[in-house]
Amino acid sequence: MDPKDRPPVIAAGQDRSGERHQGKRRSRTIAARRLGKVDFSDGMPYEAELEEYRPASRNDCVEGPRPCPWISCKYHLYLDVNPRTGSIKLNFPDIEPWEMIHSCVLDIADRGPVTLEDVGRIMNLTRERIRQLEASASTKIRGTRLAQEYSNFVVERPAKPPAAARPAPPAPARLVEDEEFGEEAD
Repeated sequence: MDPKDRPPVIAAGQDRSGERHQGKRRSRTIAARRLGKVDFSDGMPYEAELEEYRPASRNDCVEGPRPCPWISCKYHLYLDVNPRTGSIKLNFPDIEPWEMIHSCVLDIADRGPVTLEDVGRIMNLTRERIRQLEASASTKIRGTRLAQEYSNFVVERPAKPPAAARPAPPAPARLVEDEEFGEEAD
């Protein structure tokens, strides 16, 4: 076999841009132990000055600028903070927060049902990973005390009306013979 005809060898973990991630870069996690070395306060106003602009409720946020500038909000899609380890996961390491098309989970939820493919595209995850997260969340919700209480609750449905009150089903269509051609017609 000619060496030029062989497929390229790709090391484990090496990104085949465009094949595995459809042109998107995978998310990147910054460990909490590395965050102590980074100074985030360069040129930023004091937090007290920012608090007067920060939305306090969803009603304050609905008409706000989009993409949302408040990346520290727990509903913002740009980054996630692991409460257990304190690490920060950048969901979109290849773009800046102001370049995002969808920045708020609540805006997406207001639009109504979304397919797994759309959720995966919005969150920079695969469809399969979204399905796994959905299954895990459903299992956790079913195990809660509130869900168990609701499982015992039966919604009373109105009784079916008696047969005399129900409308009669339509009569089946009858075939009529066409006299001119001696065939059946509809």
